[in-house]
Amino acid sequence: MVTAVQPVVLASPRPRPRAAAVRHLGPNWYATVMGTAVVATAGAGLPAHVPGLRTACAAVWTLSLLLLPALLAARAAHWRHHRDQARAHVLDPATVPFYGCLAMALVAVGGGALAVGRDWIGTDAAVALDAVLFCAGTGVGLAAAVAVPYLMAVRHRVEPGQATPVWLLPLVAPMVSAASGPHLVPYLPAGQARETLLFACFALFGLSLLATLVMLPVVFARLVTGGPLPLALTPTLFLVLGPLGQSTTAVGAFAEVAPTVVSAPDSRVLAVLAVLYGVPVMGFALLWSCLATVHVVRARRAGMGFTMTWWAFTFPVGTCVTGAEALARHTGLVAYEAPAVGLYVVLVTAWAVVAAHTVRGLVSAELLAAPRPAPAAPRPATGRTTSGAVRRRGRTADRGRPPGRRRR
Repeated sequence: MVTAVQPVVLASPRPRPRAAAVRHLGPNWYATVMGTAVVATAGAGLPAHVPGLRTACAAVWTLSLLLLPALLAARAAHWRHHRDQARAHVLDPATVPFYGCLAMALVAVGGGALAVGRDWIGTDAAVALDAVLFCAGTGVGLAAAVAVPYLMAVRHRVEPGQATPVWLLPLVAPMVSAASGPHLVPYLPAGQARETLLFACFALFGLSLLATLVMLPVVFARLVTGGPLPLALTPTLFLVLGPLGQSTTAVGAFAEVAPTVVSAPDSRVLAVLAVLYGVPVMGFALLWSCLATVHVVRARRAGMGFTMTWWAFTFPVGTCVTGAEALARHTGLVAYEAPAVGLYVVLVTAWAVVAAHTVRGLVSAELLAAPRPAPAAPRPATGRTTSGAVRRRGRTADRGRPPGRRRR
C-alpha cells in the first residue's frame, strides 16, 4: 500500500505579529522622546518657583528614559524584519532627514538626566548616563549631518519645490549636542579635558549654525514662492524654531561654564556673546513663531488632522523656552522671564494634546498602519498668474492644450 505524501511547500517567512506592527515605524517616532525630554529640561530651568514642578519634571524625564529603549528596540526590529521598508525610508528624501531625531533624542534624554534625573538616580549615575548618551548622540548627529545631505545630492532626486523644514533636522542635531555638552564640563578634570569639551561644543555650534544658514533660505524661498505647505506638513514650520532656540541656549551655556575653563577676558567675551547673539536670534524666533502659527491656523481651518508631524509643536518650542531662560539669567530682565514661563505653558499644553492623540492612535493602530495612497487625480485648484491674480483651472487652462487633449 502506497501512502500519499503531502508535498512540502516552502513559503516565504512571514513576519511575526509583533514585528508586523513596526513595519511602518519610521525614524520620526524619535520625536516623541525629544518632545517629552524637553518638557523636563525646560521646566527645570524656569525662573519662577512652582511647588512640585521639579518632581513633575523628573517624572516626565523618567517617561522619556523609558520611551528611548522601547523605541530603539522597535526600530531594531524594524530593520531586522522589514529591511525593504527600512531601505525605502533611507532612499526617501522626505523620511531620511528624521534620522537626525535619533541623535537629538539620545542627547535630550542625557541632558535631562543632569537637569532633573539626578534627583532620582543620583549625580554619579546621571553624569555617567549623560556622558554615554551625549557621545552616542553626537556621533549619530555628525553622521546624519553628513550622510543625509550626501544622499539628497547623490541618490535622491529633489527639487527646490520639495523643500520643507524637515530638511533642517539632521543639521540641527549637532546644535543640540552643543547646548547639552557644556553641562558635563564641570565634571571633567580641570585643564585640557574641560577646554577640549568646551571648544568641541563651540565647533558643533558653528557647524550646525552655518549649515542652517545655508539651508534655511531654501526653505523660506519655497514657502514664499511655492505657496503654503501641504496640510500634513504645516506643523513642521515650527522646526525652524529648533536651531534658533537651541543656539541661544548653547551660547548661554558656554558663558556659564567659561569662568572655570578659560581666562577671565575670554569668559567675559563669551558672556557678551550670549547676549549679543541671543537677543536678535530670539527676536527672529518670535517672528517665525507668529508666521508658523498663522499657517497652522489656516491649515487647521482647511481640515488638517492629527499626524506625527504635530510633535513639531513640542521640542522646537522647548528650545525657545531654554533660550529665553538663558537670556533671563544673563540679562536679569523680567522681559525674558515672562516669555519663558508663558512659552513653557504653551509647551506643556502642546505636549499633553499631542501625547494624547499619539496614545489614541497607537491603541487604534492607526498610526502604525500603512500610509494611505495619494488620490489618483488632483482636486480642482486655483492657480496664480504672473500678475498675482487668481484664476480657476478649467476652460482657461485648456487654452494652451493641443487640439484633441482638451477637457471634456
